[in-house]
Amino acid sequence: MQHAVGSPLPPPHQPGHGPATGWSPAAHQPSAPPPGASAHPAVPPGFTATPGPHAPGPHAPGPHAPGPHAPGPAPHAVHAQGQPPMPHAPVAPQSPQHGPGPVPPAPDTTGHVQLPPGGPVAMPSPPQGTAPTDTGATTLAVLLIGPAGAGKTSVAKYWAEHRRVPTAHISLDDVREWVRSGFADPQSGWNDHSEAQYRLARRTCGFAARNFLANGISCILDDAVFPDRPVVGLGGWKRHVGPGLLPVVLLPGLEIVLERNAERCGNRRLTDEEVARIHGRMAGWYGSGLPIIDNSQLDVPATAQVLDDVLARAIASPPKW
Repeated sequence: MQHAVGSPLPPPHQPGHGPATGWSPAAHQPSAPPPGASAHPAVPPGFTATPGPHAPGPHAPGPHAPGPHAPGPAPHAVHAQGQPPMPHAPVAPQSPQHGPGPVPPAPDTTGHVQLPPGGPVAMPSPPQGTAPTDTGATTLAVLLIGPAGAGKTSVAKYWAEHRRVPTAHISLDDVREWVRSGFADPQSGWNDHSEAQYRLARRTCGFAARNFLANGISCILDDAVFPDRPVVGLGGWKRHVGPGLLPVVLLPGLEIVLERNAERCGNRRLTDEEVARIHGRMAGWYGSGLPIIDNSQLDVPATAQVLDDVLARAIASPPKW
């Protein structure tokens, strides 16, 4: 799966590299005269008349304007078959009527913008002169964790839309559902295909997050990460994004989660039994050291404000997880 997400693009073509377009050495070689031609044919364009096998000096007259004392072609310079000898080195045309030389490639004017490559995200630090509870001017990478129906997607979108700096929302479910043919729906049974597609989606989201961060754009990701699977869950996200990723758990009460899940449709709606099971596993985050927000009585804007406060404290005093 090393190449499932594509190979690096080759760098854009730069002028001055490689052969010029349209240059053909064969086009500058003289051709033999037709049968019955004179034993002293006209000099091919681009070459000077030579009395011997060596090219003339730099002040030799051109083929169309011989000097007053310039000798004509020597008889011994013509082969017995009536063919002129092959010149040793072509000479650049001395008159515009011989046609222009090769045209160099035009410079790149497509507006290509070089982007910094994405790398592991480091722990952010608030800009100078900002309040310790203000994260609106800080570039962040946030992972919002919670069960289905916790409101992760709604809160992440709202938080990203209302920040003062550019911020992207990266939804794991959206990326996972890019697979159209052969989509492995875990509701139909968890298997190797659904596991592989989840892992591939997480890695793709990690690539996107690192690229956004490298180019000055914050990002918030949302995923149902379980505390009992640290290698695949939180540990996997840290590997994909970097040690500067800030995880926050969104965990309302079970009744709220069941109510919100009932409003879903399609493959994102789970059975009540599955919702209760996931919610029970998410309770394992208590005591883990991660900040937890109970948004049972909070709407989306209020939850986003609490999230911002939690992130500000995490930046000022990074928790150990």
